[in-house]
Amino acid sequence: MNRKGSTSSTSSSSSSSMMDPLSSVLDGTDPLSLFAAAADPVTTTAAMDSTRKKRDKDDSSAVGSDFEPWSSKRGDILARYTTTEKLSINLYMGSEKGKTTTTGSAVSEKVRTRLEELDDLEEGSQKELLNLTQQDYMNRIEELNQSLKDAWSSDQKVKALKIVIQCSKLLSDTTVIQFYPSKFVLITDILDTFGKLVYERILSMCVENRVSLPDNFSPESVNDTAKETCLNWFFKIASIRELIPRFYVEAAILKCNKFLSKTGISECLPRLTSMIRGIGDPLVAVYARAYLCRVGMEVAPQLKESLNKNFFDFLLTFKQIHGDTVQNQLVVQCVEIPLYLTLYSPAIDWILQCIAYRAPEVLLTEMMERCKKLGNNALLLNSVMSAFRAEFIAARSMDFIGMIKECDESGFPKHLLFRSLGLNLALADPPESDRLQILNEAWKVITKLKNPQDYINCAEVWVEYTCRHFTKREVNTVLADVIKHMTPDRAFEDAYPQLQSIIQKVITYIHDFSLLFSVEKFLPFLDMFQKENVRVEVCKCIMESFIKHQQESTKDPVILNALLHICKTMHDSVNALTLEDEKRMLAALINGFIKMVSFGRDFEQQLSFYVEARSMFCNLEPVLVQLIHSVNQLAMETRKVMRGNHSRKTAAFVRACVAFCFITIPSLNSIFTRLNLYLHSGQVALANQCLSQADAFFKAAVSLVPEVPKMISVDGKMRPSDAFLLEFLCNFFSTLLVVPDHPEQGVLFLVRGLLNVIQDYTWEDNSDDKVRIYTNVLHLLSAMAQEAYIYRVDKVDSNDSLYGGDSKFLAEINKLCETVIAQILDHLKTLGKEETLKRQSQLALYFFNTILAHGDLRNNKLNQLSVNLWNLAQKHGFADTKTMVRKI
Repeated sequence: MNRKGSTSSTSSSSSSSMMDPLSSVLDGTDPLSLFAAAADPVTTTAAMDSTRKKRDKDDSSAVGSDFEPWSSKRGDILARYTTTEKLSINLYMGSEKGKTTTTGSAVSEKVRTRLEELDDLEEGSQKELLNLTQQDYMNRIEELNQSLKDAWSSDQKVKALKIVIQCSKLLSDTTVIQFYPSKFVLITDILDTFGKLVYERILSMCVENRVSLPDNFSPESVNDTAKETCLNWFFKIASIRELIPRFYVEAAILKCNKFLSKTGISECLPRLTSMIRGIGDPLVAVYARAYLCRVGMEVAPQLKESLNKNFFDFLLTFKQIHGDTVQNQLVVQCVEIPLYLTLYSPAIDWILQCIAYRAPEVLLTEMMERCKKLGNNALLLNSVMSAFRAEFIAARSMDFIGMIKECDESGFPKHLLFRSLGLNLALADPPESDRLQILNEAWKVITKLKNPQDYINCAEVWVEYTCRHFTKREVNTVLADVIKHMTPDRAFEDAYPQLQSIIQKVITYIHDFSLLFSVEKFLPFLDMFQKENVRVEVCKCIMESFIKHQQESTKDPVILNALLHICKTMHDSVNALTLEDEKRMLAALINGFIKMVSFGRDFEQQLSFYVEARSMFCNLEPVLVQLIHSVNQLAMETRKVMRGNHSRKTAAFVRACVAFCFITIPSLNSIFTRLNLYLHSGQVALANQCLSQADAFFKAAVSLVPEVPKMISVDGKMRPSDAFLLEFLCNFFSTLLVVPDHPEQGVLFLVRGLLNVIQDYTWEDNSDDKVRIYTNVLHLLSAMAQEAYIYRVDKVDSNDSLYGGDSKFLAEINKLCETVIAQILDHLKTLGKEETLKRQSQLALYFFNTILAHGDLRNNKLNQLSVNLWNLAQKHGFADTKTMVRKI
């Protein structure tokens, strides 16, 4: 049996003595056997690895990244085209023929046996499995795919070919027609695997002296053995009796023509295209064309003529769809024509995508003319709009609208055509003069749709077009129409994804939120989101857009009321099951809004807003913290405006701010957040001459210190709190320097109170933080003993002014110093054990440095203490010599 179209071109590249490749095979030179005997698997594998990587890279770069690959469509097709009908499949059961071959049989006998095995498939060695579910069917196909790989790896090439033929035959079966696109995907996966295995096998035969063929090899560089093997595969395939498996299997190994002739692929593609004309079922034929286009794009994307020929052949046979044979088949399977036409979409879309890829604009004009000749068939028109570049479609928008109006729907509804047009117009702009007319024509059709799902699928696409090119008036009209269609019978509950998409598109194009919230139907549109988790997601999208695009602070009541409502929705979604990450995200969005609100010099209105926000967002601690910081900042802005000289009115306002903070801080859970806010708010009160309020904050902080736990959670991990407490107390001491004593509380009452708390606090046994705190207390007391303090708060008289260096005040400071020093020395004594001598040395040196920096060494006792500490630091040899030398 001769293979038309390729034998003449390929046989010349073989050796001149090989007049009939099939005859020479029967004479005993079986290429498969020769390869099995000659190939060294270790050498082959090592040489092929790097080549395969290079070749895969080269193949993938044949078309650009702007070409959507088949793999990205595969999952959608499998998910969309499903069935509950029972399916059947024919499984190859093997054969006993030829298995009694004796050890001494000739190679030619082995080859004849192989050919008989190939014929065996035609003679019924199959088992039909009936009543399979879709999942069972898919599992069986996967088993066949695995069987193919197993057979190939075990060098049973004929069995592998049988499996591929058997699978290809399944593509002629349309008994469960609605499942056909998914079946095509599954079967062609096996064909792709087979094509790759054959190609890699032949390529591996071209390795000579561990040197493989270059990426762009020529047929002249392929050795005779590889060519003979390649021809052998093509002749085996040519002997397949049935058209469909013969076509598919040859298409699967189309790339192998590269081994035989430079023009092999270009000669085979037209022949295979013509072969498809022999397939009677139009659905089976169009998917065969889709597979040929897919293979053609992989191996020879530059050969556009065969792609175009496939599509034009399809157009010539398109009338078959409405013929008696197809209609009778649909009646038997109880399939309506609209559903049947959707089965063509994946194949036509793919063919047109291949044709339209980097095609000139004139090709679109030709396609439009051919569609007109077919009565503007809706299915074809939809595929054309999906395939060609959006810029080409947008430029001809009015032409397409005219074709859509006149098209023969044939079960393919016009609203889907308008949806496809809208998708193009979302990517490219039509001529400005046509924009309004385009919207009016499209919306006339969309608004008449009765089915809510059909309506929202179209409206979602055209909302983007409206937002891109029109004002809030048109956007408001579109939103009102959506509300009108989706509210009856609560249809919106089944369309949340589309409604979310509409909101996203609106806020993508309208960044002016005063304009957005003045769109009358925007907030009523939000009311359709009645499922809480969806509603919260929509609110988050709006707030993210506001924070991203709002450049200036605002006091617009329309914006404030709308966003307060949106933030309240987010806040109220928080419950005991809400994750911490979600709480942080919500709080960050609300805080972003709070920071953007400003009433300018109207500080009272600003404070009223913060009070209202506190009542609305009381369950999110980060929001309360932000409000406290904002109110403190408001008090400081008031001080700045008054230049520190408060009037009666501003003094009362500042006290109101201070009261807000004092009331809010206790509601927080984090103890260190409370401590730091007490300190910060006390500093603000002090700066605004609110002395009694500042004392209240500082007293609250002192009373809170004993409640500090030993371990606290930091970023989800439990850590000791000592370092955090030490840091806070050091900051606190710095503030206490400028805090004046209360006339009724005694000298240094806050310092004494804090020392008592530190004394009673339970410290870790192996911690020296208590001594470090006492040392910092000495720093504070030293600064307090100065005639003039190193810093002060404007318009607040600190103790240096109140006491004026009074001897009784200095005596109190000295007493406190003696007490603190005694505590430090007691702790140093407890470190006299051998295992703690290093800590003792370090602390002694630390204390020595403190006395050196802050003490009066003219005092004999202090002088002697310094000498003792120096000796103690180096007594046991733990002191760092370099450090000690630097001190001297």
